[in-house]
Amino acid sequence: MQKNLWRLIWGLLVIAVLAGSFLAGAVVGFEERPAFKKITSLFNLETTASAKIDFAPFWKAWNVIDEKFVDNGAATTTTDETEKTQKRLWGAIGGMVDALGDPYTVFLPPVEKKSFEESINGNFGGIGIEIDLRDKILTVVSPLAGTPAALAGIIAGDQIIKINDQDTEKIMIDEAVNLIRGEIGTVVKLSIVRKDEEKLRDFVITRAKITIPTVKTEIKDGIFIIKLFSFSANASETFRVALREFVAAKTNKLIIDLRGNPGGLLEAAVDLASWFLPAGAPVVIERGRDSEEEKIHRSHGYDVFTDRLKLAILVDGGSASASEILAGALSEYGKAVLVGEKTFGKGSVQELVKVTDDSSIKITIAKWYTPKGQSLSDNGLTPQVIVKRPKKDEGSGSQPDFDPQLNKAIEILNSVK
Repeated sequence: MQKNLWRLIWGLLVIAVLAGSFLAGAVVGFEERPAFKKITSLFNLETTASAKIDFAPFWKAWNVIDEKFVDNGAATTTTDETEKTQKRLWGAIGGMVDALGDPYTVFLPPVEKKSFEESINGNFGGIGIEIDLRDKILTVVSPLAGTPAALAGIIAGDQIIKINDQDTEKIMIDEAVNLIRGEIGTVVKLSIVRKDEEKLRDFVITRAKITIPTVKTEIKDGIFIIKLFSFSANASETFRVALREFVAAKTNKLIIDLRGNPGGLLEAAVDLASWFLPAGAPVVIERGRDSEEEKIHRSHGYDVFTDRLKLAILVDGGSASASEILAGALSEYGKAVLVGEKTFGKGSVQELVKVTDDSSIKITIAKWYTPKGQSLSDNGLTPQVIVKRPKKDEGSGSQPDFDPQLNKAIEILNSVK
């Protein structure tokens, strides 16, 4: 009886807090009132999706666990009841986020949040691959040049079936990243399936400190080539230096090689595009939950090259994110011809939102579109000139001497008068 009384009191307190929060939200919204109908809709609860859902089953299940569950010792490693309950809460939030079906939206409870923060601060050892979920299969977007993964023979498109013999069938990206990363000098085993092959390939790779390269330049057959490995924080500066070399080379023919470039900073992609586009030209469109949340990222307007510039951009299945932004914009404005293979198709924006002091949700808040409105998430970019690499070149761990994609780009630029 006493237990039920406390539950009733607790329920009334929760209702009071929720009611206060709701009214406070309504007042704040009214003060900002960009559209009055948005505010009045707050009071019509039947119009919201959540109001149409009966949450009683959730609380029923929670109470059933409270009242009936007997721990046999295998389900948990702790006997502290508060810790057990907290773990259930994290699990409930994680399940709700997983139900969205978006591989980029994940809940980060304390341990995972700490690991994520370490990864973005660079305090980790790894093997140098960008991974993603493709058709619910963990897939290599691209190995970074010169890293343990590339040297071991991992290539873009490899499907990771197991990590250290742990099946990846239902794994989330962040969990997979945590398994692959580790202390420098230790090893990780990847079991992969390669396109057009049925047999598993096992790779045992030693983790190392990953230093991501940015730019490499060369001249071949009178054409200046800029190989861009990533859109890192220093990409804008290193690309500017490379363009100076290009101008000094006294040629009007340029190839930007974005193959195997998994992307990086949006700001870097916009800055690089600005060397070729007039001020104010849309580089990429960012769209949120509705049309009112559209944001256009525009060229800074460096626009230093004349119509005499002949430009080709090399792309493949490892070109993703910021690579697709740059290639898509310059292609649609007629500044460059795309040569190679279809790009990966990573065009969404994530934001890290604090839930508690030690937990967060990394949530997709928008998608990227080319200046003409093509979604980068749906199918990636298809080059105007499709050229595939022969299978014999795959898995070599280094750039092959025979490069039909580069040779085709050279041929195209040298044929233009």
